[in-house]
Amino acid sequence: MKAIVVTDQAAGTAGMKLAERPEPQAERLAGLEGASYGDVIVEVHASGFTGNELSWPSTWVDRLGRDRTPSIPGHELAGVVSALGYGTTGLSVGQRVFGLTDWTRDGTLAEYVVVEARNLAPLPGDVDFTVAASVVMSGLTAWQGLFEHGRLRAGQSVLVHGAAGAVGSMATQLAREAGAYVIGTGRAAGRQTALDFGAHEFVDLENDSLEDVGGVDLVFDVFGGDIGNRSAGLVRAGGTLVAIAGPPETRPADGLAIDFVVVPDRHQLSEIVQRVRDGRVRPNIGRIATLDDAVAALNPTERAKGKTIIRVRT
Repeated sequence: MKAIVVTDQAAGTAGMKLAERPEPQAERLAGLEGASYGDVIVEVHASGFTGNELSWPSTWVDRLGRDRTPSIPGHELAGVVSALGYGTTGLSVGQRVFGLTDWTRDGTLAEYVVVEARNLAPLPGDVDFTVAASVVMSGLTAWQGLFEHGRLRAGQSVLVHGAAGAVGSMATQLAREAGAYVIGTGRAAGRQTALDFGAHEFVDLENDSLEDVGGVDLVFDVFGGDIGNRSAGLVRAGGTLVAIAGPPETRPADGLAIDFVVVPDRHQLSEIVQRVRDGRVRPNIGRIATLDDAVAALNPTERAKGKTIIRVRT
C-alpha cells in the first residue's frame, strides 16, 4: 500500500516520503496469536496531520523505547472498516468510522491502518470523510479542554488563544454553544476568521494589550511560553488555565493550571459529529490534497490556514 513515511527526526516534515509499505493482513489480525485484542483494519479515506507530531517521541519509538522507523505519521482518520481483529465487537465490516489512532503505532497517512476499535466512532452517512477527519483531533482537544478539564459552564467567560486555528476555532464554537462568552486571540490576520467562528471579541496579540481583557473564568491556551505566562494572571479566583502546549510555567494566583494530552473518546466524537450535522459546529479546513501530493501539502511555502486534510481515496 502507499503511505507517507518518516525515518529522520531531524529532518522534520521535509523528511517525509511517499513509499510502499506492507498492507495489514486481515487473516493474521483475525487470529488470536497474531493481533492485539480488539483491533480493526480501516480503509482510510481521509487523514489529518498535527503540525508538531514529528517532535513527539512516540513517532520514533514504541512503548519500550525501541526504534520503529520507518514510521507512518498521522493519527486522525475517517474511513471504512475492512476487517475485524480477534475479539472485536461494536463495529462491522463495511461500516463508516472516524477517530483517533494510537500514538505509538503506524498512523493514518496510508491506504490502510490498524486501529483499536474502541478508538473509533460510527460516522453518519451524511458527513463527508474530509469533514470527519478534520474534526477528530481539534474536536476532542477542544471538548476535553473546555468541559473535562476546564469545567466550563453557561454564563462563564473563556479566553481562547489561537481562535482562528483548527483547535481554537473548534473551542470557540463549542464554548459559545455552551453559553459562554468567548474572547479569541491570535494574529491580526485571524480576526475575522475568529469572529466568524463565534468569538464575541478578538485580541490581536501583536498590537493589542492582552492584559486589557481583564478577568476570565477559563483560559484555553494553545501557545504556552510568554502568552501562557501572562494569561495566568487573567484567571479569576476559582478559574482554570488549561494548556495543550505543555505544563504551564506560571499558575493562576487563586485557580487551577492543567495541561493534558488528548485521548480517544467514542462518545465525545459522537457528540461532536452530531453538532456538525446540526450545523452548530463547522470544520476549519484549509488545504485538501491527495496522498500523492501529501508531502508538498504538509510542507507549505506559506502559513497554512485551517486544517490540512489528505484525501487518501477520492
